[in-house]
Amino acid sequence: MTQTEQFPMQLVQCLGTALVLVLGLSSGQRVVTIQKGPLYRVRGSHVTLWCRVSGYQGPAEQNFQWSIYLPSAPEREVQIVSTADPSFPYAVYAQRVRSREIYVERLQGNVARLHITELQDRDAGEYECHTPTTDERYFGSYSAKMNLSVIADTLLVSMAPQVLTCAEGDTVELTCEVSKSTTLHTHLSVGWYHLQGAGDSHAEEILTLSKDFVLRPGASYMQRYLRGDVRLDKIGNTTYKLSIREVKPSDQGQLYCEAVEWIEDPDETWKDISRKQTEETSLIVTSLGKDLNVTVAAAESSISEGDTLQLRCRVGAQNSRDRQFQVIWFLNSTEVARVDPRGVLIWKKEYEERARLGQLQAFKHSDTVYVLTVYEVGLMDKGVYSCSVSEVEKAPGDSQSIQTKLSSGLQVNVKPIESRMYLSMSTSTAQIVAGDPLIFLCEVRGATNPLSVKWWHLQQHQSLPSLVAAMERDGSLTLGSAYQDRGAQRSIRLEKAGSSAFTLVISNTSAPSDSGSYKCEVVEWSRGKSWSQAEETVVTVSPLNLGLHAVLISRTATVKYTQSFELFCQLSASYALEELPVSMTWQFQPSRPTGDYQELVRVLPSGTVAWGMAQPHFLKKTQLTKAASSSRLLIHSATADDEGTYRCEAGVWSRSSLPQGQPAAVVRSNAVGIKVTLPESKLQVSIKESSVEITGSADATIECRILFAQKTAQLAITWYFLPPPPADAIPLQIVRANYSNVLEYGAEFSSLTQRTRFQSKRVSSDAFWLQILSTNHGDQGSYYCVVEEWLWLADGWYKLGEGKSGRTTLEFKLSESELDVEKTNCSILVREGTEVVLGCMLRGMRSPISRVSAIWFHEEDRSGVRPLLYLHRDGMVQYVQENLASRLHLRRPTAGDFSLTLQSVEEGDTGVYYCQVQEWQQDGKGETWALQASALSGYTRLTTLPPESTVLSRICSSPPLLNFILYLPLVLILLLAIAGFYWYLKSRNIRKDNIKDDQLVELQRTEDVKQT
Repeated sequence: MTQTEQFPMQLVQCLGTALVLVLGLSSGQRVVTIQKGPLYRVRGSHVTLWCRVSGYQGPAEQNFQWSIYLPSAPEREVQIVSTADPSFPYAVYAQRVRSREIYVERLQGNVARLHITELQDRDAGEYECHTPTTDERYFGSYSAKMNLSVIADTLLVSMAPQVLTCAEGDTVELTCEVSKSTTLHTHLSVGWYHLQGAGDSHAEEILTLSKDFVLRPGASYMQRYLRGDVRLDKIGNTTYKLSIREVKPSDQGQLYCEAVEWIEDPDETWKDISRKQTEETSLIVTSLGKDLNVTVAAAESSISEGDTLQLRCRVGAQNSRDRQFQVIWFLNSTEVARVDPRGVLIWKKEYEERARLGQLQAFKHSDTVYVLTVYEVGLMDKGVYSCSVSEVEKAPGDSQSIQTKLSSGLQVNVKPIESRMYLSMSTSTAQIVAGDPLIFLCEVRGATNPLSVKWWHLQQHQSLPSLVAAMERDGSLTLGSAYQDRGAQRSIRLEKAGSSAFTLVISNTSAPSDSGSYKCEVVEWSRGKSWSQAEETVVTVSPLNLGLHAVLISRTATVKYTQSFELFCQLSASYALEELPVSMTWQFQPSRPTGDYQELVRVLPSGTVAWGMAQPHFLKKTQLTKAASSSRLLIHSATADDEGTYRCEAGVWSRSSLPQGQPAAVVRSNAVGIKVTLPESKLQVSIKESSVEITGSADATIECRILFAQKTAQLAITWYFLPPPPADAIPLQIVRANYSNVLEYGAEFSSLTQRTRFQSKRVSSDAFWLQILSTNHGDQGSYYCVVEEWLWLADGWYKLGEGKSGRTTLEFKLSESELDVEKTNCSILVREGTEVVLGCMLRGMRSPISRVSAIWFHEEDRSGVRPLLYLHRDGMVQYVQENLASRLHLRRPTAGDFSLTLQSVEEGDTGVYYCQVQEWQQDGKGETWALQASALSGYTRLTTLPPESTVLSRICSSPPLLNFILYLPLVLILLLAIAGFYWYLKSRNIRKDNIKDDQLVELQRTEDVKQT
């Protein structure tokens, strides 16, 4: 099939894949849940059980089937009722289902509830709710079960019926006996109810003790319950007593007691399982008289200006709690305020402003006491005070006054006042440093009226002071605009110490902005009058960096290896550092800096020591001491890692910034360099150059000789290989043996074959050998070693020096007299992704007793020659490059054909390929094989080309082109539909025009006939 014929099929496959990515499948799992059991219900009660199904397929309205498994036959299903099949119930339940004693209530399409209106003992058992399937396949659960137990009703409630007659305001007590004998854990609730008349069907709740042991009064008894007039007490285990004090006429009627037994279901909800009521008791209430007596009184009738005047109006009346009064206050026979029967306060217009400011207050203190309070009494408040009390009754549509009584007048005298205030200001912090608090005290003597205070601050070189804080007479605080942020940080505190002393505290001070003059201004307030006085003082706040300086010194700058050295950091300032918290940080920069200084250790003002993570070796050998203003760093057993530059950084903290935050001032010392001298290396390696010539596949030995090395030192050796020209590449590491004689092969020699052939040995104290087993043509080149001298010092191994040997050239001498291998050189171009055959042909006939082996080589421009595979004389193929094993195939259609097939050519396969053919024969005894001849083939230079792109690959690799092909058919169909609809409308209009023309012609003919 040609590429043109394959394209439509490949396009269909590509489009199908895109559609599968767009489409998605979903499936659900049916789940049936039933009310959680076990449930306990009382015999004869109405029981409901709900059932729900979800995750189903099919119609929204599902059917439900209820069955029971009786305790006597737990394996036998007894069908009860179904929403779909009327014949579903067994005979034992059929009659109860037909009489609606048992029925199913559908709450939603997927939720139903089973009703048993009168529970019987035989209804106990395990209930199962089943939903017939409407799904395409069975998947999930289709039924659920729960247990229902039937228990006896043991609740007993009793109260002796009687007729009680009492007077209005008396106390009534009723008792009710409630008990239960069930073994289950149940709760009781007991409540009392009131019926107005014999025919009243709506019972009004009086007071109930709930199942949670909480008393809950009825709406109309709420206020009386809060006053303590209605109580419910439990006496003993079964007796509940209801007490009603101050009986009202509205309490007359029928009273009864109701008890409810509750049980907690497994879903943690409480269910009432039994409810019983007692017989009714009749209560008759007789009313009393309604005379009034009104008096007004005050604690003091002669007060000073600015004092508080409190007047009390007392109402003497029987059963006052059930009567409504309106009270009016008068001053010199002029109304001041009134309190209506609902407790609403109404001020006369001339007193509204003072009431809004809180200077006047009137309220109902109790049913018989009304209070009028005048704060900050003025001279205009003196005179005669009285109160008027009116009893009000509700009438249809309005309220009407029954009677009104006016109290006798009370004379109130107000004496004017004068100020005797004296002010003094002091501070204990006139000279401080930044961060310390400023504390000011302003004391007032002789003041008898409310005081307000303002604190002002005048900085140097300012003409106007700024407000710091103010405290009004009511204690409210205000901060100046410049101090709002510091107030949010709680750095400003204004307090009133006692009745006449004010304290201003400014924490976390700053220099020099908080220096300057501070003024305290106090105002004494009386009724419409004020008196003010002011005092000021000057303070100085010094910055923490004033004169701050750090000096780092060391006794020596050059330290021998393992010797200890000491660094000393001294801090000084223009103020006493001993009184302030100081932190000290030691920093280090290695002799080969990789960046900024690294933190060695930090000592916080609290004494906490935190070691840095950059140089962990200092932790175990460093001794650190810190005084108030100095620090000493002693480093033991110096090593090369300790060489570098040291400095110290001191931070001075304000007292207000601890224990968190940053230091207020930081200073760095001068840098001190420490140099650590290591032992000198005297390593000498022979630099004599030599050459080794080998034939066939013989073994070769390269020697590296040490002329001189320290006796206590350990030597590490690394062997290198340099391919012969023209490769002239970077030397390749063959193998490295470290000072512990652990071998590490280079990347080009890491295969198992190469590691077996190249071996490094130490044959004496001053000689190393590199042995090359079974050499081949690819081993030609130069070899040399690099020897390193390592010495164990105090904290580890250190490299003292290294030496490089002279080169040893390995030359491979081939005997090609008897092997005729194709020598033709060629160059080929191969496209990536295809395969290529590399030729290697041995011509001529070989002796029957001979064996032939072959080695394929690949030479790159930069990395030199490397073997690809070995064909041993026994026919076994060994791959050197494991990553190429799957792509290399050695095909031998004839005995002399050693051609190599390279599959799936990649860009990295570019280079020169050739093979080496060897002939082997056994000795006369037939014990060992000896190499008889060897020959190299001609060179094949391989150059790779990029892969050829196809139409399909171009489409699928270009999202815009793929989208164009996907949506183009849809656009064409839409355009054809629009064009068809357009031609349909146009042809329809043409037919209409033709019909109209025919009708006009016919009409014209008719007119012509008529005229004729």
